[in-house]
Amino acid sequence: MIWYQRRDPGNWRGILAGLMFALVLTLMVGVRGAIAATATAETLTIHLGTATGALRFEPDQMQFVAGQRYRLVLDNPSPEKHYFTAKDFADGLWTQKVQAAGVEVKGAIHELELKPEAIAEWVFVPERPGIYELHCAIAGHAEAGMVGQLEILSATNP
Repeated sequence: MIWYQRRDPGNWRGILAGLMFALVLTLMVGVRGAIAATATAETLTIHLGTATGALRFEPDQMQFVAGQRYRLVLDNPSPEKHYFTAKDFADGLWTQKVQAAGVEVKGAIHELELKPEAIAEWVFVPERPGIYELHCAIAGHAEAGMVGQLEILSATNP
C-alpha cells in the first residue's frame, strides 16, 4: 500500500521561494509597507521652478495620507538646477524607489537634485503624520520663494 504520492520537487521549490520572498519583504518593510508596496500608487506631479525661471514649487503645498502608496513625479522645466529638499518629510515615510534616467535607486532619500528638464519619480508610502517643510537648497532660492509645505495626514482622519 502506498501512503504518499511523490510530488514534483519543482512545484515545492516555487511555493517555498514565494513564501520566502513574502517573509523577507514583510521583515524589511513591515506588514503595512508590504501591503502598501503592492497597492496601486496615486500619481501626483510637482514642478521645481518654471520655464520662465520663476523660483517656486508648483504646487507649493501637498497632502498625503499615511499608509497609501504614492508616485510623486518631479520635473524641472526651468533653465537651472533645483533641489527638492524635505529631510523630515522623507524620514516620515518608506521609500520604495526613486527612478530617473533609467536608474532606479532604493533606500532612504532626503534630497533630490534635478537638472534642467530632468524628471524623477519617487514611489513611497507616508507613515508619520505631520507638517513638513520643503525648500530648494541652492543659495538664494528658498529666500526667493522656492519653499513649500508637505503634510502627511493620519489614515483615520484624511
